[in-house]
Amino acid sequence: MQSRKARLGVIVQLLYISSGSPRGTSCSIMESLLFFLQLSLLLYVSCASQSSYSDFLPCLVSQSQPSSQVDEVIYSQNSSLYPSIIRSSIQNLRFINSSSPQFIITPRNESHVQATVICSKKLGLGVRVRSGGHDYEGLSYKAANPFVIIDLVDFRKVSVSLDDNTAWVESGATIGELYYQIANRSSTLGFPAGTCPTIGVGGHFTGGGQGPMSRKYGLSADNVLDAIMVDANGTVLDRESMGEDLFWAIRGGGGASFGVILSWKIKLVPVPPVVTICNVPKTLEQGATKLAHSWQQIAHKFDKDIAMRVIITLANDTKGEKTAQTIFNSLYLGTIQQIIPLMNVSFPELGLAAKDCHEMSWVQTFAEGEPVEVLMNRSHVIKGYFKGKSDYVNEPIPESGLEGMWKVFLEGEAGVMIWDPYGGKMSEITEDETPFPHRAGVLYNIQYFSKWEEEGIEAERKHLEWTNNIYKYMTPFVSKSPRRAYLNYKDIELGRNNENGNTSFLQASVWGESYFKNNFKRLALIKGRVDPNNFFRNEQSIPPLR
Repeated sequence: MQSRKARLGVIVQLLYISSGSPRGTSCSIMESLLFFLQLSLLLYVSCASQSSYSDFLPCLVSQSQPSSQVDEVIYSQNSSLYPSIIRSSIQNLRFINSSSPQFIITPRNESHVQATVICSKKLGLGVRVRSGGHDYEGLSYKAANPFVIIDLVDFRKVSVSLDDNTAWVESGATIGELYYQIANRSSTLGFPAGTCPTIGVGGHFTGGGQGPMSRKYGLSADNVLDAIMVDANGTVLDRESMGEDLFWAIRGGGGASFGVILSWKIKLVPVPPVVTICNVPKTLEQGATKLAHSWQQIAHKFDKDIAMRVIITLANDTKGEKTAQTIFNSLYLGTIQQIIPLMNVSFPELGLAAKDCHEMSWVQTFAEGEPVEVLMNRSHVIKGYFKGKSDYVNEPIPESGLEGMWKVFLEGEAGVMIWDPYGGKMSEITEDETPFPHRAGVLYNIQYFSKWEEEGIEAERKHLEWTNNIYKYMTPFVSKSPRRAYLNYKDIELGRNNENGNTSFLQASVWGESYFKNNFKRLALIKGRVDPNNFFRNEQSIPPLR
């Protein structure tokens, strides 16, 4: 390798000398030498890559059990399968060409993960961990410095125990696969998690995991009983061996900062054999403003069996002109006959009627009218370019504020706003019970989401402009000091760490306190104990504090 570098140095010198030759001769020599230089550089890069592979593979073999499988789980940039594997789980097409890891590892057992951590650390490579690939900012599969992806696509086993109503689920499973396997064993058990079935369990749980049953049972993270992980030393830990501090941190504090979470033991929760989904759309001319204003004051007080969110989208009014529409979308853990009288008392102005509702099993609510087997299809999602941001609301937005919001919402390339109600169980859990601090006093969470299909910088600019404009407008009406955000709606615009990993606690607090409030310091202290050299890091990972 050293002699190849020396030859390249000679070529550069020849190029420099040739610049003093007569013009015709100079051009001829220059063209030949430039061609030779380009060819040599390509050979150098190729050999450097091969050298890295020749170092990495033996290390993996020596550290893995059984070593015979290692060549089946490692993909270098020279592998024919590398492009398809790297793109397989990238849900945000904004980053489709931004990921170029040195290697992709698709582990089949714990030792493959241990070996990847040990060997990456030894060779100076970073590690990113991907489960479902829904990371809003692509941080689970892209990095500025040389790195390795641990893709948990083959860690998808779900084991349900009806003896104690628990389950073990591996981090590479999607929540759709989890839901399907639970329902396959019992029609009266479920689990509180999100609504998008292709989201990976690993990222969802470590960010908290809110969903339509959060008002009844809390977050996904609130219902985790144990976990298996690999730490920065390559050691396999469970709850007992990792200790309660680290177990606290990975349940809502972002697991990618602390290690590779392989699997989770979760507490299953009771669900009735029949649940009800209701949808009531209202445009502005149909009174959406007053209804949205009323909803803010009562949705967090509803019976815990009711989760009624508001989805704000574009629609056409009776004149065919563009307007805003609010869809009052509900999950009720019971029948139509039960929810109608409840809503007549709690929210009579909505006018909920039986025709607005449909009964089904709990698991069918996530299949969106298709057979429940669709939940086992990891690719059942329309990929696109997207950007998300989030907020928390503690006081109802006045009608005048809503009127102004509609105007900004309708400008440019409008996306979607989703208001998820809190209250219920969410208000009963203290802010420091887990790293997820958004509990008592929160009326609802807002997601701002823009998704588009057109390629190109201009299309992206227009859609990001809408997201930023509506986010800016909402500033006076949402939480303050800090303005809070939900980790699973990751937003790099809140702030980022330095690429070299040397980020101070104070610098990271700009974004960290938005996600975690006062829990951020405890997370940083735990990070300082379990990963003091900051091996597991990304643009918004917890910095070590000692």
